[in-house]
Amino acid sequence: MKARNAVIAAGAGIAAGFVVKQQLDRYQKITPEKALKKAKETFKKQGPISGSWIYMKPEEVEKNGLFYNAYRGGVTRSIDGENKQYEFHIDVDTGAVIDSVETA
Repeated sequence: MKARNAVIAAGAGIAAGFVVKQQLDRYQKITPEKALKKAKETFKKQGPISGSWIYMKPEEVEKNGLFYNAYRGGVTRSIDGENKQYEFHIDVDTGAVIDSVETA
């Protein structure tokens, strides 16, 4: 009888863990690491990247009258032998690049 109860308890625990994980995945926002990876993939479409960074704390950004919770980051690209730096904002909820600006 004890083995049967242990198997039932283990099965219930596994099922509960699975349900909780699915719920967390649904509502979890994008991590800064994933956001940087997505931004780098977007920038790599137009050429190689030599460096990148991301600020780990989201900030509120206004773009075209809309407000976003976004990570701020940057990449460095080598274009015609010259390093060019770009800063970007990436949406915390969707992982979409909101804007990108070349910096000095």
